[in-house]
Amino acid sequence: MTRKTMTLALITTALVATGAQAQDVTLTIESWRNDDLTLWQNEIIPAFEAEHPGISINFTPSAPAEYNAVLNSKLEAGSAGDLITCRPFDASLALYEAGHLTDLSDLDAMDNFSNVARSAWQTDDGSVTFCVPMASVIHGFIYNAEAFDELGLEEPETEEEFFAVLDAIREDGTYIPLAMGTNDQWEAATMGYNNIGPTYWRGEEGRQALIAGEQSLTDDPWVEPYRVLARWGEYMGNGYEAQTYPDSQNIFTLGRAAIYPAGSWEIAGFNAQAIFEMGAFKPPVRTAGDTCYISDHTDIGIGMNAGTEHPEEARIFLNWVASPEFAEIFGNALPGFFPLSNAPVTLEDPLAQEFVGWRDECESTIRSTYQILSRGTPNLENETWGASVAAIKGTATPEEIGQRLQDGLASWYAPQQ
Repeated sequence: MTRKTMTLALITTALVATGAQAQDVTLTIESWRNDDLTLWQNEIIPAFEAEHPGISINFTPSAPAEYNAVLNSKLEAGSAGDLITCRPFDASLALYEAGHLTDLSDLDAMDNFSNVARSAWQTDDGSVTFCVPMASVIHGFIYNAEAFDELGLEEPETEEEFFAVLDAIREDGTYIPLAMGTNDQWEAATMGYNNIGPTYWRGEEGRQALIAGEQSLTDDPWVEPYRVLARWGEYMGNGYEAQTYPDSQNIFTLGRAAIYPAGSWEIAGFNAQAIFEMGAFKPPVRTAGDTCYISDHTDIGIGMNAGTEHPEEARIFLNWVASPEFAEIFGNALPGFFPLSNAPVTLEDPLAQEFVGWRDECESTIRSTYQILSRGTPNLENETWGASVAAIKGTATPEEIGQRLQDGLASWYAPQQ
């Protein structure tokens, strides 16, 4: 072998070794979505690895109730994965402030997301985004389409039409008009107050004004939704006070109720359980022609562990998560969890497509209590649960509810003092 040949052989060997080494990079993802394991293993990971043969992905979820504690322990020990699945708002903000999540503001694909989509994973001033938004859930109403056909009903568009439909269902007597209870409390706030409320406080306009101290919870846009909720009780069926969340799901899917105040996360389960065709309508506007608003609530994101040994590869993966390809896979595999990127996504599930189509018609916002306003005591989110139940049951007037909530918020939140 000549010296030249030997040199070429050595270079070739080095290149092969370098290539093999590059193939050896594995990124581990921490997550609480253990129900998504099969989706990641069968669809998401193969799609990414096919385009990026130098990077392998290992999805290692924990039980949802244990995720925060497990993740924090791993981060403190330096053993957490390269990529961190992010809960919205304060839990992830605390991780960033502790130095565990990386600033991703300069990520190439971050421009694919709106300010509302990024808000769940930003510092309070919006200057830093530390997780890539993955998916949201949208609020509205799911209904028994066969019951509507049978009773000659159409999807209501205004508040007046909504109550006219409820009256018609109650008068017929075959179905409970609204499948919702108050036993578990959270659904009265989540599928009640924060479902219809954005119509009255005008979405982001009101939410941001409340955070800034420019509006208060005693102002009419925040009290009026409780006045509307106060009318719901007469349509929720006998014994709704003791009715649990699973009870409501069963009452609807068994065909005993006509309308279910919903979050889109119900879609997959309802598809499997309901014995009838379903439709969906968005929160009614006050009067015909008004701008419609939807709670398009940020639910899940993904960030980079500041301690990862593979930041370049992690950023490659995060850019891919922000791509239309990922959005298409995720949106169709988990109907009701909607990709947050601006890229148009065609969803195969008709009910999911109905929900996500409202983004083109309405202004999007998030739940009013989730950003900043529930950091103190009393916690505004938890207080809104009881307040919504009180409105439905009629145990307090909407004005009394607004004053109580305002007093609680003002007791610790400076802009409201």
